[in-house]
Amino acid sequence: MALPPVRRAFLAFVRAPVLFALTLVGLPVLAVVLAALLCGWPGPVRLARALADLGRRLAGRWAGIRIDAPYLPPPPPPVPGPDGRYRGGSRTYRSPRFPAYLARMRWLSSDPANVRDNLWLLLNPFVGGLPLLAPWALPVAGVAVSATTDLPVAARAGCGVAGLLLGLVIAPACLRLHGRWTRLLLRPSGRKPRPVNVGEEIVRGLALLGLSLLALGFFVVHVVGLVLSIPLGLVFVFPPLVEHSRWLPNLRRHLANRWSGVRIDTPYRPRPPAPLPDVDGLYRDGNEVYETPRMIAFNRRWKWIFTDPATWRDFAWMFADPFVTGALLLVPLALAVYGLHGLLLPLLWMPFADEPSDWYGAFAGSPWLAVPVGTALVALAVWLVGPCVRLANRWTAVLLKPTEKARLALRVQRLAETRAQAVDAQAAELRRIERDLHDGAQARLVALGLHLSAVEALIDRDPEAAKELIGRARETSLRALQELRDLVRGIHPPVLAERGLADAVRALALDTPLPTTVEVDLPGRLDPPVESAVYFAVAELLANAARHAAAGRIRLDLRHRDGVLRVTVFDDGRGGADPARGTGLRGIQRRLGTFDGSMTVTSPPGGPTTVTMELPCVLSSPRTSSS
Repeated sequence: MALPPVRRAFLAFVRAPVLFALTLVGLPVLAVVLAALLCGWPGPVRLARALADLGRRLAGRWAGIRIDAPYLPPPPPPVPGPDGRYRGGSRTYRSPRFPAYLARMRWLSSDPANVRDNLWLLLNPFVGGLPLLAPWALPVAGVAVSATTDLPVAARAGCGVAGLLLGLVIAPACLRLHGRWTRLLLRPSGRKPRPVNVGEEIVRGLALLGLSLLALGFFVVHVVGLVLSIPLGLVFVFPPLVEHSRWLPNLRRHLANRWSGVRIDTPYRPRPPAPLPDVDGLYRDGNEVYETPRMIAFNRRWKWIFTDPATWRDFAWMFADPFVTGALLLVPLALAVYGLHGLLLPLLWMPFADEPSDWYGAFAGSPWLAVPVGTALVALAVWLVGPCVRLANRWTAVLLKPTEKARLALRVQRLAETRAQAVDAQAAELRRIERDLHDGAQARLVALGLHLSAVEALIDRDPEAAKELIGRARETSLRALQELRDLVRGIHPPVLAERGLADAVRALALDTPLPTTVEVDLPGRLDPPVESAVYFAVAELLANAARHAAAGRIRLDLRHRDGVLRVTVFDDGRGGADPARGTGLRGIQRRLGTFDGSMTVTSPPGGPTTVTMELPCVLSSPRTSSS
């Protein structure tokens, strides 16, 4: 029910200082949280979350603006394993207390809403607090004017009353402005939240900075190898040097994809095949004839390394990366060092200094004024680490991604491999269908024929026995029909053909024994082969999460953007999934490879597990069912 204007203005005028006091409390809370995170303790994150959640609820309720909570759902309570012990990370415990604590800390530290909470606590006094001061600033200004002028008493009282009335008038608007600012930062992000850990981002930044310095050393070694090979004639130095140092660019490509989602395919040309002898046992390379394959193999290796454009692009990246990545990541590092200096200045420097330091905020004999500025700089440095890491990974793609010619060559090679895999998979599927028909439906139909022959022989002389055989024949026909339906469902499920991939995936989630959240954004239908491949891949991943991962919940996200279908399956299980050790995940890779798709598995020991599948495809028809 809407409040009267006068009451609404009075309540807004009273509530504004309450919210402003809450903004002032945020800075010391943020300082405690950042200090705890730098020490590796995520516990105070819960304090910052409680304060931000209070500000969200008060601002939304008092301003009449709905602000939904963006936090991930809390983890379920730990469940004992078959041995009665509780798993926490890579160890097991008798009591569920410590595994529950680990799960809760992982939940608090990996929720991306915490980063937005900390940013709100940092900026709120300077941005969101300004509208809250305006209703009270006007009466104060009116009183100050009346006190510093020689106006009559009535006029001075009128200035104060006018300021008070104007403050009451603008108070509701100022409160709504603060509510909109709070909603801007503290609402759900609108996209699938990506688990973010501030400490992990800092480690990533330091790792990339170290790799950039290592790349500079590799560049110097390559220059030495090139000089030894060409001017000095030691041609055997350069090829093995380049080949055995490609692990560094490949590592940067892998980290760019894993940490920032920047996919950089390996651009190198395929290794030349080993030379084969002719019928006379000799090896020929053009007009040259050799008794052994060593020289031909060396010539091919040299040509393969020296003429590959990716070799020289790696060479350019090793030279430029220390300057680009180093410049990007030194900015937050310098801010953090300078901010920590300001935080430690009152404790370590000022007690022993004869004169006050001219460091920012430390003036007029008040070194403690450096603390809020240092806190702001440290918070800014922590906030900048993630964007700088992502920008450095995007820069890596500029030189380390394949050229268009190399991309076409890699695509041809990949299509040749996936074509062979598709032929093998089709042959295996045909053998499975033949085996299922032979062992199942065919045997039932043969038994049905035998029953009917026996009925034909008994129908005249023993009608009762004939009726019994007819009943058995009916049961046999029903079993054969059910087996045929199961076989057809294994080839192409009816729900997939009738209702599309979205509803088929929802049906899989309903059949999964674990709580499964499904988010689908498919504005149309996909080609039937693509739908079938994705359906069976999702079914395999859901089965793995329920059967092997000991997960408590599953989250499934399926959406189509820019000609690419992306499917993400997340579970909070024990982790440790590796395609190299499981035939199921390798089978999914082969299935997706037929359509030029890819699969990325992130599953550290102790969990959680995130599997991302991407298939380039187009939507063929509008969606007709959204139930």
